Amino acid sequence: MAIQTDAAQPGGGMAIKEAGELLRVPAPTLRSWERRYGLPTTARSVGGHRRYSFAALNQLRLMRDEIAIGRPAADSARWVRGLLDEANPARGRIDTIMTASTAMDSGAILGLLEQARIDLGLAGAIDDVLLPSLRQIGSWWETGLCGVDQEHFTTEVVRGWLAKMVTLAPPSTSESWVLLAVGPRDLHTLGIECLAALLVHEGTGCRILGPRTPQRVLTAAIAATAPAAVVVVSHLTTHRRAAVESLHAVAETGSTTFYAGNAFMFESSRKHVPGTYLGESITGASQTVRAALSS
Repeated sequence: MAIQTDAAQPGGGMAIKEAGELLRVPAPTLRSWERRYGLPTTARSVGGHRRYSFAALNQLRLMRDEIAIGRPAADSARWVRGLLDEANPARGRIDTIMTASTAMDSGAILGLLEQARIDLGLAGAIDDVLLPSLRQIGSWWETGLCGVDQEHFTTEVVRGWLAKMVTLAPPSTSESWVLLAVGPRDLHTLGIECLAALLVHEGTGCRILGPRTPQRVLTAAIAATAPAAVVVVSHLTTHRRAAVESLHAVAETGSTTFYAGNAFMFESSRKHVPGTYLGESITGASQTVRAALSS
């Protein structure tokens, strides 16, 4: 689908029907979001019809994804505005990483992440710069601003930087260590890679199991290695049930159990789930795990 990018020009930008088809969001919903939450503010054609620029499509895609994981629409709109707010102290860093990503410049991305670590600490670099940048890349890919090769390239560069943080971390100050896994149907391990980097940096050893960790593999690893705590992460609500089954199996081993991810964002999704919810922040998750291990 060809997209006109200049919504300021008469006829520029994407019509609402095309935007709805691209985002898989009905046109009446797009109108409702703009009317109720002011997101996005669209340009108009000479005839008064809405025209969606790339920036507007990016906002809508982020809004849609937040609602899809269960966040109320009003809260989703506030979250998107906060992420994209030019007054956000990390906004400049995120924009610079996006520029380096577009140029497929791994050295620049690594340098920017390292400078963020120096200026903000590892926790701030991860929560305020790295993860928002990756969410922006994902939005760009889906709305046509970049190809999947750019998204994959940037993700792998980030993974390499996180692995370096783990490798260069000081030796563990405790004999206790944490086993990190995703649910049996979850592919994405970047969240637990971020958590592992921060935990190791703060003196807690970690081991990560791979994507789609089967329940039997997880319990076998617990039996063989006796970790002090186990973290299971799941992001899609459609994958939640399998992850909860794994959490019950972990709890039955007697291990200190934690869980996180978008599948558990809301209180209703955490009913009857064993263990402690770690929240949305990598920094907060690390603090909760370390506090439990030191108690």
